[in-house]
Amino acid sequence: MTTPSGTPDAAAIRAAVGLGGTDNTALRAFLEGLPAVDPVGVEARAAQLATRSIKKDTKRALIDLAISMVDLTTLEGADTPGKVRNLCRKAVQPDREVAGTPSTAAVCVYPDMVAVAAEAVAGTGVKVASVATAFPAGRSSLEVKLADTRLAVEAGADEVDMVIDRGAFLAGDYSTVFGQVEAVKAACGDARLKVILETGELATYDHVRRASWLALLAGGDFIKTSTGKIAPAATLPVTHVMLQAVRDLFDLTGVQRAVKPAGGIRTTKDAIAYLVAVHEVAGPQWLDPHWFRFGASGVVNDLLLQRRTQTQGHYSGPRYVSVD
Repeated sequence: MTTPSGTPDAAAIRAAVGLGGTDNTALRAFLEGLPAVDPVGVEARAAQLATRSIKKDTKRALIDLAISMVDLTTLEGADTPGKVRNLCRKAVQPDREVAGTPSTAAVCVYPDMVAVAAEAVAGTGVKVASVATAFPAGRSSLEVKLADTRLAVEAGADEVDMVIDRGAFLAGDYSTVFGQVEAVKAACGDARLKVILETGELATYDHVRRASWLALLAGGDFIKTSTGKIAPAATLPVTHVMLQAVRDLFDLTGVQRAVKPAGGIRTTKDAIAYLVAVHEVAGPQWLDPHWFRFGASGVVNDLLLQRRTQTQGHYSGPRYVSVD
């Protein structure tokens, strides 16, 4: 089921799950044949797991793990090279005053800032991610989306975050969404592809489940909740549905894929609740920055402050950590 490079063959994965083709009729039959999500059940389980008590040593370990899973992000029209370099410095060394603080997983920027970020993090192990495909709306031609992707990859992006065409998906035009994800994946080359579902616009858990499977079967390396530009962004129940999708794919094919909730995760308590969900829904092998990320730059400072509290025994105020 692998290519010479070791990448699982997408056609073999689709055959293993029983998808007979990639035309709209076959995709509709598969996706609309998935079991329905029980809204009450998924919300109750998410709420229950979020109350789990975490002891001190485990909490410290989870704080470090959460920091190492963050894609530190700036996606503003006013972004400058200086702002991106500052972001990269923080990604590499989030807390300069406390030894042993882990680096974040990646920095995420627009394609025109990828070269700046790549130079700033070179040799550190921090990845460079870039949004693409007419982010955040995704309302453009496939040609433009592919050009956007190639621009990011050629500038040095290790990862590409694309947005699906939510209008096509909600209209039941699954083959268009599938074809665009497949084409963008091909344009990524060796870069990993994160497929943003924009779950706040999908409205139902059933749509989230179908969009998750569609992205995975088209070759996405990650499924990601949100752009961070639409409310609601990430929620625990939605993330449960997506974690179950990657777990189900793994159980059927042995192929592991990653998940990234983005937006709305602001506190250490929030982050730990997501990590508990990862462990319980997908499994402990997903507790690794390669398989789970946070698109939540705002949570980093709270994680750093809580880390100081755990290691130093006293609380440090917000002024002790950098804003950028």
